[in-house]
Amino acid sequence: MEGGVADFTRLLGTALAALGAEVHILTSTKATDMNSKDAKAMKSAKTNPQSPIPNLHCHPLMRSWGWRPLYTTVGRLLGELRPDVVNIQYQTAAFDMRPAINLLPSVVRYVSPRALRSHPFVVTFHDLLVPYLFPKAGRIRWGANLALARACQGVIVTNTQDQERLGAYPWMPRLELIPIGSNIPCVLPDRQVLIHPTNVENQNLSAGYDRAKWRERWGIGDDTLLLCYFGFLNASKGGEELIAALDSLCRSGRRASLLMIGGAVGASDPTNQTYLELVKRSIRERGLEQRVIWTGYMSPEEVSASFLSADVCVLPYRDGASFRRGSFMAALAHGMPIVTTQPQGIISQLRDGENILLVPPQDPQALSAAVARVANDMELRQRLSAGAQALSKEFDWGRIAARTLEVYHALAGR
Repeated sequence: MEGGVADFTRLLGTALAALGAEVHILTSTKATDMNSKDAKAMKSAKTNPQSPIPNLHCHPLMRSWGWRPLYTTVGRLLGELRPDVVNIQYQTAAFDMRPAINLLPSVVRYVSPRALRSHPFVVTFHDLLVPYLFPKAGRIRWGANLALARACQGVIVTNTQDQERLGAYPWMPRLELIPIGSNIPCVLPDRQVLIHPTNVENQNLSAGYDRAKWRERWGIGDDTLLLCYFGFLNASKGGEELIAALDSLCRSGRRASLLMIGGAVGASDPTNQTYLELVKRSIRERGLEQRVIWTGYMSPEEVSASFLSADVCVLPYRDGASFRRGSFMAALAHGMPIVTTQPQGIISQLRDGENILLVPPQDPQALSAAVARVANDMELRQRLSAGAQALSKEFDWGRIAARTLEVYHALAGR
């Protein structure tokens, strides 16, 4: 599936399996082509017939995340698999913004047969956005997230802001901060791992990757400043500011283009499409159609090659830079010079001018000025690139899986 939570679950599951855990993933039927013979067989099977990774099993069974299908399917799998721990990878849009998942641990604990009540639940909050309940639900919607946290035996958050918010509740169960890693490993199309992406044009990559040819693919010459953006578009990611900043750069006489890497909208949140149309309208009104390049969905290797064909990565999040953003983590892993927005709280690892360049949120002029600064200062660009690469090493998937497994073992009493 396309989306950060899907990528996270796949990568975490793979890393946990490598550490010896047996991992089963219950997910949507959208996770596979439902017209294929294998998919039809998979729907009726307890596990997929053959998993390419030992101990990693996918169950694409959920046609919807409503009350009856969720509780029926989960109850059946709990009875069949007898897991030691159940970990809900929570982002409300990933569950169609429906509240059934929020009450799942409570239902299992108080309503299910006694044999199913012993499974400890962990929830990983990928963000703290609330589900839809009914019009004007207000604070009750936040209460649905608190109910989910309170019914679990463990809570995992991915960033310090969410840790501080949930940690303010004295009844909060075991609360752990475990960051996410990059959802795109830095691997070029010829499968060559790029260890030092700084000054990629000077490296001997004749085995497969040719930066100039990838820029030619987008119609970009050496005289053009190529910005890149990665991740789905929604109102929190500053797409309008991004286009306004590009417009400002072009109006100043600079030859600049913008590479929009990957799919524009994901599989989980239908409101993304509405925002995408808003951004495209801004592009048309500013006459920038020839300056914005949409790659569409790409393989991870193609994403890596596209990243490294660009000069600057621009991520103008309206809620500020955060380690919960998979797109941000991917840019770090690729050693990109990154211009992004100031985080809402203090993130000690982010050092302005050393491994990142920070601007105020929703300020297109400051954004364009920062991009121009990076474009004009090769020493700064190289310093930001090297700093991003060094920072990304703190978010290794093996380390993330090991910390997650420690939580599981503690809750399972092992």
